[in-house]
Amino acid sequence: MAEQDYQFGPFVFDSKRRLLLRHGSPVAIGQKGLVILETLLAAGAQAVSKSALMDAAWRTENIEESNLSVQIAALRKCLGTSKNGGEWIATVQRVGYQFVNPDEANAASRASESAAVAQVSGDKPSIAVLPFVNMSGDPEQEYFADGIVEEIITALSRFSALFVIARNSSFVYKGRNVDVKQVGRELGVRYILEGSVRKVANRVRIAGQLIDAGSGAHLWADRFDGELIDIFDLQDNVTARVVGAIAPKLEKAEIERSRRKPTENLDAYDYYLRGLAAMHQWTRQGNDEALAHFHRAIGLDSGFALAHGFAARTYVQRKTLRWTRNPDVETADAEMMVRRSLELGSDDAVVLCTAGFGLLDIMRDFDGADALFERALSMNPNLAMAWWFSGWSKVSLGESNLAITRVERALELNPQDPQAISMYAALSCAHFVAGRYEEALRWNEKAERERSSLVLQSCVGAACLALCGRVAEARKKVERALQAAPELNLLNVNDVMYFKRPEDTERWLKGLRLAGLPE
Repeated sequence: MAEQDYQFGPFVFDSKRRLLLRHGSPVAIGQKGLVILETLLAAGAQAVSKSALMDAAWRTENIEESNLSVQIAALRKCLGTSKNGGEWIATVQRVGYQFVNPDEANAASRASESAAVAQVSGDKPSIAVLPFVNMSGDPEQEYFADGIVEEIITALSRFSALFVIARNSSFVYKGRNVDVKQVGRELGVRYILEGSVRKVANRVRIAGQLIDAGSGAHLWADRFDGELIDIFDLQDNVTARVVGAIAPKLEKAEIERSRRKPTENLDAYDYYLRGLAAMHQWTRQGNDEALAHFHRAIGLDSGFALAHGFAARTYVQRKTLRWTRNPDVETADAEMMVRRSLELGSDDAVVLCTAGFGLLDIMRDFDGADALFERALSMNPNLAMAWWFSGWSKVSLGESNLAITRVERALELNPQDPQAISMYAALSCAHFVAGRYEEALRWNEKAERERSSLVLQSCVGAACLALCGRVAEARKKVERALQAAPELNLLNVNDVMYFKRPEDTERWLKGLRLAGLPE
């Protein structure tokens, strides 16, 4: 690397001496961090892959990717923000990191374009499926159109040769007139699938078009008509056409494995789609409605594995957000849903994830849940839910660095999820487990900017602040937690966050005791 001085904001990086100066005074940064910073500066406006940064800083050492994440976090802390509040180092999803100058008016635009070019140049075809337009003339059929798209996304995600953006990030664009080129840049994908659904009586029409997000060119457009009883065949036809257009060399066996008929009962399937739509609202009323719909689906088809699995998932949502009304009854029902879904759908990665989260959060079977997530990841490496839930599992097991790697992968697959707050919270908890309290607080603050009322965030923030000696600030976090959950105390706070290792639980309770959480 040629020796060169780099100046940005109040900083000068002296390559000859490998030294960072702020207003002429040295800044305390470790050698690994200095190498990473110099590599980013030397790349100019180009993103640098994680592997390239790891090779530069560690050379022959065999280290985990989480070590790089820790160094990047330390660099960001040392550099602070620019005069307009922007960060100097940007994360480029699916690639690595990029040095940007946030004080330049067009920096964000340049960074976005550069990131998009880097993201779509990967070795896997990448695709996002946008919400289909409901052409039924009946707003009540919106759930059906959304459900069809969710099923197509799930089917595509089973192909390990594709990179498929998760449902929640795609649905950010629902109801908006979008420029597919912009969507491609924002999500980092080369292909966009958009379309419409028309359901009238027992007839269904699905229209779809596949677009190259880089050029805006239409690769194909088609229309699929059939009776409602043919809905699974219609979904398979759309999926097959997409795969054939962007990854034609996939083996026939893999295509066959992607075909899945969840139930023979169409009324049960309808209730299942209604349940998904209600669950994604993330409201108390939506949660109640989702459970009612999943129970109706199960009543019509007792062998419907996904309905059981998502009922368990809804109970976890209910417990996490403290909406439980009858804990004993609901816990028993959740445990039954977990066991039954595993009996019925042990070969489905989505079922394994929904059951696994119930096993982890409600039944506290740490090792059993972790095994389910590992199986789900081996079946479907595109499933953002599996990476996300696995991250939480690793936090509970005390495997903080692996937890960070798993959650970061979930964020890559789901870059614009409105519920990314849970992933930020997982990263905060992972750094807490590792004893990196300041970094835990950084992620905790990011989660609080999304939603400040969650008890978990307040408790994690309180524990970290107290263990850093910032007791007065910690007590304010506890006050906020008690406003949301007046019954909270040191005896039941393990319902909020739970650890397998006694030392993690001990540190958790110590921090909260120092912060003033009542006995």
